[in-house]
Amino acid sequence: MTTISDIEKKVQSLKETFDHSVTDIKSVSELEGLRVRFLGRRGHISELFKSLEMLTPQEKRGAGKAINDLKNNVQTIIQDRKATLDEGEDARLKIDTTLPGNRGYIGRYHPITTVLRQIKSIFHKMGFSVVEGLEVETEYYNFEALNIPKGHPARDMHDTLFVGNDIVLRTHTSPVQVRVMESQKPPVRIISPGRCYRRDTPDATHSPAFYQVEGLCVDEGITFADLKGVILTFAQSLFGSDMKIRFRPSFFPFTEPSAEYDFSCLMCRGKGCRVCKGTGWIEISGAGMVNPAVYKYVDYDEEKYTGYAFGMGVERITMLMYEVNDIRLFYENDVRFLRQF
Repeated sequence: MTTISDIEKKVQSLKETFDHSVTDIKSVSELEGLRVRFLGRRGHISELFKSLEMLTPQEKRGAGKAINDLKNNVQTIIQDRKATLDEGEDARLKIDTTLPGNRGYIGRYHPITTVLRQIKSIFHKMGFSVVEGLEVETEYYNFEALNIPKGHPARDMHDTLFVGNDIVLRTHTSPVQVRVMESQKPPVRIISPGRCYRRDTPDATHSPAFYQVEGLCVDEGITFADLKGVILTFAQSLFGSDMKIRFRPSFFPFTEPSAEYDFSCLMCRGKGCRVCKGTGWIEISGAGMVNPAVYKYVDYDEEKYTGYAFGMGVERITMLMYEVNDIRLFYENDVRFLRQF
């Protein structure tokens, strides 16, 4: 015979079973199955209500209240759990899992960086070390130690960016050469890549900030022929074995003799075209033998040592390599332009 005590034990057991089961529910369909098992017409709670027939009227009131409390508690928990699961289902439905994922943009080297890496690699194979220096320099290292005395036009405010009485943003990477020669005796064979600054108005061929690579070689018995050989090897390594070079007399305070050097036109390979204005040549930069006057600033024996120095603008090389006609394109950070390289 069923007693009120038996029903109370069943109520407590069902409550514990439900609390344990509901924590494992992961979907709305699983929750519906649990609801039917406890609240359905043939569910556990309905069976408990049927068992009240075995009790006296007084016992029915107490047992019925316990069963109703369980029923209400189960209904409330199921409703709350269903609302939580519905929110999760809605969030998942907003994602179309049949669509391909968005591919992240893979970065790449800037064209100037790419060319600069190639330049470094070529000179490294020829035995040159890479030395970088300060972008903010003193007038002494930027000018005076390179045989550019006070009053020289290169110190004009229209060309140089001054940040103090005798502090400038370097106009070339030549100060690195002086600092290296101060710190070591020959032999010296280095290139000094880096950013330089001049008070140029930006246009298709000028920028107030630009990259430069300069080279220096000092040892016993170095001649202009060695300079020619290095420049030719560099040109052919970068642009192909059919590349030719030529030197034209020029003047630089820190080299003597000095020259401008040209590469055969990349477009027509020396035949003459619109790019090279029919000459067959493209101007690159300057070079020459280190002026003995510079050796006095670094305590080198000018009777014993000779050397050569050369320079080149990285943007200039990059423009020629990729047929870019405006230097400003490199610095506008337009991804549509940069993605072409």
